[in-house]
Amino acid sequence: MENLMLKYLTKIDYEILQQILDTLPVDITFVDSEDRVAYFNKLGKRIFPRTPAAIGKPVQLCHPEKSIDRVNKVLSDLKSGKRDVADFWIQQDGRFIHIRYFAVRDTEGKYLGCLEVSQDITDIRKLQGEKRLLDD
Repeated sequence: MENLMLKYLTKIDYEILQQILDTLPVDITFVDSEDRVAYFNKLGKRIFPRTPAAIGKPVQLCHPEKSIDRVNKVLSDLKSGKRDVADFWIQQDGRFIHIRYFAVRDTEGKYLGCLEVSQDITDIRKLQGEKRLLDD
């Protein structure tokens, strides 16, 4: 399966991959193993805005001063293997924001970085019952 995916992934160019990631209903930021911002999606359309100037900068500069200690603790826990995921949620401007940090590791378990995923789940929290595919 992995070889088959790799065969087709090599045919997907950067622009298509960028559009795929921008289509997801989440903000994604990848922070490398040295805690520097290496990638983010949705330029200009994010819950927590990022500018191109953030690339290569310490991720701590992307967070409010009051939360830097917590950011460092999460990164330390992800690097050490103490945890693989950290979940947080906050209220912001009347919206409910779910923030998740995922350790990204290679096949040997070596820490490659952290994927921060943020999503406005205000409307998701209101869902009830069920809706099947193609129901109006």
